[in-house]
Amino acid sequence: MKNANPVSCTFKVAAVASALLFSACGQAELSVEKSVVGLEPKSVADWFAIKLGEKMLRMQLAVRPKELERGLMERRDLGANEAMVFVFERPQPMSFWMRNTPTPLDIAYFSPEGALVEYYPAYPFDEKSLPSRSQRLQFVVETNQGWFRANGIKPGAQLDLKALGAALRARGFDPKKFGFEP
Repeated sequence: MKNANPVSCTFKVAAVASALLFSACGQAELSVEKSVVGLEPKSVADWFAIKLGEKMLRMQLAVRPKELERGLMERRDLGANEAMVFVFERPQPMSFWMRNTPTPLDIAYFSPEGALVEYYPAYPFDEKSLPSRSQRLQFVVETNQGWFRANGIKPGAQLDLKALGAALRARGFDPKKFGFEP
């Protein structure tokens, strides 16, 4: 460069290099933040630690219509302290069955406040429905058959709604849509 001030050129090169470096760092920070903060929503296949009574369970959340319909069908891999929780938008009577479900389960019905109201044993492939007695239920938890009795969990036991709300958020749902307090 004819008649260029060498300090001015050095400054311009340094400014461009800094801009590129900060731009690249900004991108790296954004992708790290995205994975750390969890901006990518979790799926029905992901597990969440949610307490039921005094026991901690690893739970998968069924929320979307297809997830609610499928539940644990065709699954044989449910661990000893694993469950699926079905989350409905509003209180209603419930009725579940075991179509295409090879694993014996306990099906537990919970009030909107998270209190266990009733639970029933369910047998593999049984298509007879298990209707609730209560008309005001919002959550259903399916565990391996006998889990409630073995762990001393009785009606009145509380489902950790704070953890459930956080799991809904991690799945990309607004917990308020399901009646959770902010």
